[in-house]
Amino acid sequence: MENNNISRHHYFYAVGLSYRKADAEIRGKFSLGNTAKTALLEQAKQEGIESLVVISTCNRTEIYGYAQHPYQLIKLLCDNSQGTVEEFQRVAFVYKNAEAIDHVFRVGSGLDSQILGDFEIISQIKTSFSESKSLGLTNAFMERLVNCVIQASKRIKNETELSSGATSVSFASVQYIMNNVTDIQNKNILLFGTGKIGRNTCENLVKHTKNDHIILVNRTREKAEQVAGKFNLIVKDYDLLPLEVAKADVLVVATGAPMPTIDKDILDINKPLLILDLSIPKNVHSNVTELEGVTVVHLDDLSKITDITLENRKKHIPAAEAIIEDIKGEFTDWTTARKFAPTINALKEKLNTIKDTELNFQRKKISNFDEEQAEIISQRIIHKITTHFANHLKDRDTMVDESIEWIEKVFQIEPSSK
Repeated sequence: MENNNISRHHYFYAVGLSYRKADAEIRGKFSLGNTAKTALLEQAKQEGIESLVVISTCNRTEIYGYAQHPYQLIKLLCDNSQGTVEEFQRVAFVYKNAEAIDHVFRVGSGLDSQILGDFEIISQIKTSFSESKSLGLTNAFMERLVNCVIQASKRIKNETELSSGATSVSFASVQYIMNNVTDIQNKNILLFGTGKIGRNTCENLVKHTKNDHIILVNRTREKAEQVAGKFNLIVKDYDLLPLEVAKADVLVVATGAPMPTIDKDILDINKPLLILDLSIPKNVHSNVTELEGVTVVHLDDLSKITDITLENRKKHIPAAEAIIEDIKGEFTDWTTARKFAPTINALKEKLNTIKDTELNFQRKKISNFDEEQAEIISQRIIHKITTHFANHLKDRDTMVDESIEWIEKVFQIEPSSK
């Protein structure tokens, strides 16, 4: 099997889970940090997986790749996360070939995002592809697919208003705070952790609340100071977290810890406290809701917030889907042509061999044989025959594998590669 083609025994799969069926707790179990992601790729290479890309965000963990059976990819995910096969089966999806390709396009184009039109995922796909490529875990099919998805994403951004308006999870967080906390400009806001959504939320808080005394606490002070410098925040040491929480009116938790970092034991409060948990897995223990005056809002709750902006975005879904179909059509034509090209080339060689044999026979038999004219006519006939076969194989309704086998059998040919 040539590395760049889909063999008859290997298929392209998209397997994983997302916010659509898996809650934050389950998504947290299957979440992959950088170390786990690298381990998964290394294991895939050892197990002979030809090509795959792995993405893991707060909303989804997915693998796109080649396998004889999807369980090979599911096993990779379960071996390198805290999730089990049984849990995966309850909430996951498995797409194959055309459905898998369609899914990757929808994810990369923002149509499958929890916040419609959120394009942050495309940068994840780019980064993940680069990581796989550096380990020799990509092929021409995967590279072409990722490039086409990037192209679709760019066109949708430029040609539609699917991403118009300032709507994202981080902006929804700020909207929620501003709608539920009065006099936010003068309230005490504490950001715990430097996760990406937390940083984006912090940026929006600074921009929209005009609050100039937001405090940042992180386990690593150096990281905290890097973020603080960008957004003009006040950094406090990690061991002061309980004291700062006691003073806070709003606590934004954006850590990347595998277990809850905030529980009721460190909350010594005597006033209302709004907690936004923007972490996957959840970093705020459920027992904090036992305390009077504490309100906890999780990432999933914020993602359900719909407003006029999101409603307007829905109007642009058909235009986005049309762009996807256009680029996906070009990709499908490329993959089909790539698949049958060796057979068409072998057919052409076979017909040329038949032609040469026949011309040699006629040359000896006919005294005034016009070799040049016969060559021109023969080549035109061969071209027309191979074009007919190529057009048949290009047809979307053609069963390409079966047709290729039929051509090879009838003409007794063996393609140069498969």
